[in-house]
Amino acid sequence: MFARVGRLVRGFLSLFISGIEEANPEALMAAARDDFRAKMAQYNMALARMAGVAERLKGQVKGKTAKAQDLERRILANHSAGNMELAGALARELQELKADLTTDTEELKETEEAYQNNLRQAKVVQREFEDKVRRLEKQLSQVKIKEAQAEAASALSSVAFKAGDLGDTMKTVEEVLQKRYEESAGKARLAKDMVDMEAVTEKENERKALEQVALAEFLASQGIQTPAATEQPAATKEIGPER
Repeated sequence: MFARVGRLVRGFLSLFISGIEEANPEALMAAARDDFRAKMAQYNMALARMAGVAERLKGQVKGKTAKAQDLERRILANHSAGNMELAGALARELQELKADLTTDTEELKETEEAYQNNLRQAKVVQREFEDKVRRLEKQLSQVKIKEAQAEAASALSSVAFKAGDLGDTMKTVEEVLQKRYEESAGKARLAKDMVDMEAVTEKENERKALEQVALAEFLASQGIQTPAATEQPAATKEIGPER
């Protein structure tokens, strides 16, 4: 009996949760995003640790390479000076160092390859998740549009009216808009008629002439001759037949 009651309780809870999920798909998407971000954060931390190991190996390889070069110089110098015992000890140390350097180089290569592979995998997973989110958002938008259309159709079907019922209201709106248009058009025409365009043109020409005079004076003070100053003024054509 208790088992049957338990199954019923679980069934009711499942139906209740399913109903909430169906009514709130945005909440499900938000929860999926949060879960994905949490997992990506853990994955990135692991990648960071792997990158740290790779950087440490790079430092070891660089340091041991420099030490090996120094040992080679010391071996050659002691060999030339006749210090054969010291040269042999340094050669033995160089041999062991090169073995360690080979091991570190191989470990660095493996670690770097693993890091790059995991980094590519993380990028692919993130891209796939973003694509899936975009598809779900598009689907959700389409569902909302269809639901809005269905609600509008249901509302229209439950309301009976004719277009003529709104005739008086629409006529009032049309009259108000026509009146406002006429007032605005009249003000615009009055403003346009009051503007003296000839005076505006004269002011612009005067300003341009003053600017050119100022430029000519500045150039003259700098010892620069303008083309207008070097050219001879053109002969004024008199009114009447050409001689």
